[in-house]
Amino acid sequence: MIKVLFICLGNICRSPMAEAVFADLVARANLSDVIAVDSVGTAGYHIGEKPCPGTQNIFKTHNLPYSGRARQLTSSDLHTFDYLIALDSSNQSDVRTMLAREGIQKPVYRLLDFAENVDTDDVPDPYYVGNFERVYELVLAGCTGLLAHIKTAHADLCKK
Repeated sequence: MIKVLFICLGNICRSPMAEAVFADLVARANLSDVIAVDSVGTAGYHIGEKPCPGTQNIFKTHNLPYSGRARQLTSSDLHTFDYLIALDSSNQSDVRTMLAREGIQKPVYRLLDFAENVDTDDVPDPYYVGNFERVYELVLAGCTGLLAHIKTAHADLCKK
């Protein structure tokens, strides 16, 4: 099983959106039995909360099922997940700091490292700037590239 974790600050906007988009792409590729998906926040501001209304609207608009609640990144997550995918540079840095404290050597990617034809490195936080549809477009581009990467890197598991 390949385990993918999406990470933003509060786990109510970007990372649950990425989780839902990626899970949908994985299901459409018939790989749900091979790839597990989750999301977390580096901060505990919103633990237990549903995604924010703007993200919930994206779920409705794009028919993306999602029933998760916000949770904070744990030490166990750092050990368990194969792919740590931050939505921006700041959270990427925070996760790298946590890994170093735990003595774990593992890459932390930014989602848009996998995207083609985007004009930014970080997915902006719609909690502050709005524009959830633009965030969705960036997340979709990153998730599409990430799935292609995983299918290539793990061709033996993703033969379907």
